[in-house]
Amino acid sequence: MKRNNLLNQLVHLFYPNVCVVCGGELLPGEEGACLQCLYKLPRTYNFRELDNDAEKLMAGRIPFERIASYCVYTKGGTLPPLIHHLKYRHKQDIGLLLGRMFGKDLMGTEFLKPVELIVPVPLHPKKEKLRGYNQAEIIAKGLSETTGLPVSTNNLIRIVYNPTQTKRSKTQRWENVKDIFKVTNPLLFERKHLLLVDDVITTGSTLEACGIALSICKDLKISIVTLGEVF
Repeated sequence: MKRNNLLNQLVHLFYPNVCVVCGGELLPGEEGACLQCLYKLPRTYNFRELDNDAEKLMAGRIPFERIASYCVYTKGGTLPPLIHHLKYRHKQDIGLLLGRMFGKDLMGTEFLKPVELIVPVPLHPKKEKLRGYNQAEIIAKGLSETTGLPVSTNNLIRIVYNPTQTKRSKTQRWENVKDIFKVTNPLLFERKHLLLVDDVITTGSTLEACGIALSICKDLKISIVTLGEVF
């Protein structure tokens, strides 16, 4: 036992568990980011606001009930390093944590009340294999842990392997994602109210493409949440 404790102390000394935002050492119980940095997250609370910026962005593009983002995504801000480590540094605990936190804010609200099922924006199987997971699914799992809503991961699928959206214009983003999603069994989503989940909304092209694919489902209602919004 003493030998194991000594080994753990040496590992912790040379490879400390640090906050991905400020670089400070994490305290016991902290995950990915310290409590001080999490407190500084620029939350929007726009689930309380009808016709918020995200809803204005998507208005007229696909039918939806409501849209909300957890935080504002600004260069040099608190959220970008969290998203980066979630997507590219295998820090799945960050996605779970932020999903739980967002879910806690949404609990008991009119925004969440009609939702029956959480659906993460899917990755193509090849890309998911390369990354090891789908970051939107990790966020969805965090939301599910707090809200108790089930997650569906195999009915809305991505059928085209396409390049990353990073550094693409609005037009290029749309050309990159149109017709890349498919619903395998429309009956499973029939007369449901889904909560579509993604990491960040920028131009809304990916969410629009998902909404178009989901339009095959009869009497389907869609609400949308993302961790970040870039406007």
